[in-house]
Formats: sequence, C-alpha cells, structure tokens
Amino acid sequence: MTWTAIGSITDIPRRGARCVNTPMGKIGVFRTADDKVYAIEDHCPHKGGPLTQGIVHGAAVTCPLHNWVISLETGAALGADQGAVRTIPVKIDGDQLFLALDELATKAA
Repeated sequence: MTWTAIGSITDIPRRGARCVNTPMGKIGVFRTADDKVYAIEDHCPHKGGPLTQGIVHGAAVTCPLHNWVISLETGAALGADQGAVRTIPVKIDGDQLFLALDELATKAA
C-alpha cells in the first residue's frame, strides 16, 4: 500500500470534513467528534450530492441534498436507502493524515 500525505488532522474540524481532489476523483475526509478519521468518495450514491458539505454525526454523514445517511465506516447507505460509495484507507502518523490512493485505483479497475 502506498500512502499519500494529505495534511494534518487539525485541518479538519471535529464533526467536519474536507474534500481532497485526486486523479481518481474527489475524496471526502471526515473527522468525528472522537477524532476518528474516515475517507470515502465525496458523492452521495443517490444524486451525487457533496458529502463533505453534509452533517457528520457519530460514524455517519447526512447528505445535504436529500438527507441520505452514509456510513463512514463502510460507505453504505443506512436505513431504507440502498447504495454505497467506496471507502479509502486512512493512516494517522502523529497529526499527519495519509490516504492509500492506490487502493482507490485498484477498486476502480
């Protein structure tokens, strides 16, 4: 696995998110209230809404367009909704964040 540095955990507020542009598309990096960090594709499986503009609660994010709730752990839509986005491995070293972007490319192939 090849890790790509994307910044510091302090760049993302608690219960917030940041969008990272990659050659494979936009990735949402989310930080929970208890400082867990997750990365998923930054588009809702429903209508493509920007998940990084949604509300982070627990280990989930609510899409700002139609209120779909997406698990940050699995990328799956929760509740009665169906669909999923890809997850990307995240590593924290000190306060630095890294994404395994090669995993995203492998999943796309």
